[in-house]
Amino acid sequence: MTRTNDSNELGAFLRASRARITPKHAGLTLYGDRRRVPGLRREELAMLAGLSSSYYTRLEQGQSSGASTQVLDSLAAALRLNDAERAHLHTLASHRDGTIRARVVRGSEIVDPGMVELLDAMWETPAMVLGRRSEVLAWNRPGHALLASHVSFDAPQYATSRPVLAAMVFLDPAMRALFTDWPAKCRAVVGDLRLAVGHFPDDPALASLIGMLSMRSPEFAKLWADNRVQARATVQYEMQHPSVGRLTLTKHALQSAGNPGQILVTHTAPTGSASREALALLQHVAPSRTVASTL
Repeated sequence: MTRTNDSNELGAFLRASRARITPKHAGLTLYGDRRRVPGLRREELAMLAGLSSSYYTRLEQGQSSGASTQVLDSLAAALRLNDAERAHLHTLASHRDGTIRARVVRGSEIVDPGMVELLDAMWETPAMVLGRRSEVLAWNRPGHALLASHVSFDAPQYATSRPVLAAMVFLDPAMRALFTDWPAKCRAVVGDLRLAVGHFPDDPALASLIGMLSMRSPEFAKLWADNRVQARATVQYEMQHPSVGRLTLTKHALQSAGNPGQILVTHTAPTGSASREALALLQHVAPSRTVASTL
């Protein structure tokens, strides 16, 4: 099983991030230095961040806590982290210090009722509510028809049968065929899971999901080892749907204010576009306005 120990996660994230930055990229001049790996060494990163080599080594090895905001920002700048990666670094460090720790919810998640109301109101728009483990907590008929018509519409009603989007993307041939750029979708899913681990490091079900996917999917294991994160942002995907053909859709994610980790995911297309017309055809595949959820 893959552990989500926060000290290990912080060290692993730092190691993976410095491995992606070459000395040349960081502006360092090398004089015939023979290197075993292309990335930055610990002492080089410490120098770029204005830290002592011994302090950075202790931080990466999990032997030091209490890193200040200034220290973390200096590391983020030296590592050239984007906004999502920078926030993830701060989250991991705060968990180690014990200053911020998300409450662990044992057992199955309960979908946010407010999210269900929004979901039910969008009866023409494919939409679903995902939990922090990427479980489908609820979906409307168009959302089911777009992404998983081969799965029972009622599956989210029962914790034991809920579809897990991350598992479907990597292990379900139908989902793999749906996304024309399947590797990009895989990277997005892994990036989301990495963020979830940062916010919920003590969730045993999340750790079990990661361990299962690491064992069953070589693609997942490779991406997970890379330690990249990705924010749940607006993104465009091309799909080849078995019933309505090719679609270019924009995925939007709305975070639940009352239930951290739950998001409302919608898929839209511009008015007048062929993809919008194809989405309209989903109404014939999914005529009902009801929502499948656990309340």
